[in-house]
Amino acid sequence: MLSYRHAFHAGNHADVLKHLIQIELLNYLGQKDKPYWYIDTHAGAGAYSLVEGYATKNAEFESGIARLWQRDDLPEAAANYVEVVRRMNADGQLKFYPGSPWCAAGVMPQSDKLRLFELHPSDAKLLQENFADAGRRVQIQQANGFEGIKAILPPPPRRALVLIDPPYEDKRDYQHVVTALKESLKRFATGVYAVWYPCLQRAEMKEMIPALKKLPAKSWLRAELHVQGPSADGFGMHGSGMFILNAPWTLPQTLKETLPYLARHLAQDDKASFILESGGDL
Repeated sequence: MLSYRHAFHAGNHADVLKHLIQIELLNYLGQKDKPYWYIDTHAGAGAYSLVEGYATKNAEFESGIARLWQRDDLPEAAANYVEVVRRMNADGQLKFYPGSPWCAAGVMPQSDKLRLFELHPSDAKLLQENFADAGRRVQIQQANGFEGIKAILPPPPRRALVLIDPPYEDKRDYQHVVTALKESLKRFATGVYAVWYPCLQRAEMKEMIPALKKLPAKSWLRAELHVQGPSADGFGMHGSGMFILNAPWTLPQTLKETLPYLARHLAQDDKASFILESGGDL
């Protein structure tokens, strides 16, 4: 299924949560003077305009990154995230938004490598263009990331963040995520794995969370940001989540300080909330 284009949603509340946590994970990996890889199974176009094209249709960024853009009371993790977005907007005006690959390239040491998968032909082409000057540091494949990661795990440095964030338009993606993680943990048990998912009132999502908790990782962390209450008709996305396997020990406290702030400032009604839980050796 190739209808999904992330540009429609660039910079929305789900991107805020995903990229804030992604940046925290990468910064943690970067604290050691040892190389690591960033692997993205559904990389998208890599970067997005907020002033023309798809992103302007629903302007979802206005209730996401735009609400944090001018604030001077951001928690440290939120400030780190906004700073990465600012690097793409040198004049101080919020015109462009970095996708996950751009966020990664911006915070990782220049010597560390990115491996990016994107199946959609149009987005794969844009991704290639956005990283045309990156040289061998960034390798891009127009491929199904669920399949692609099999060939590159474990990565040579034996340290990596693997981001798995399919669009979930195909409800089989929920099971694909669980299967991909099972297989990946067999190949690379010590990797840090981050799964993004939408918070929807559908059985597949509710079944995926318990399945992720049962995976044989050292630890797990679940962080959800609900910007509104679930709709009465059962349709629509009321928030999103990140499920991390082998999360850094610092992450629970960081999110304990950050999620209440995000729930308050990104709220779309009076039912905004968050979930933060963890298990295993964390």
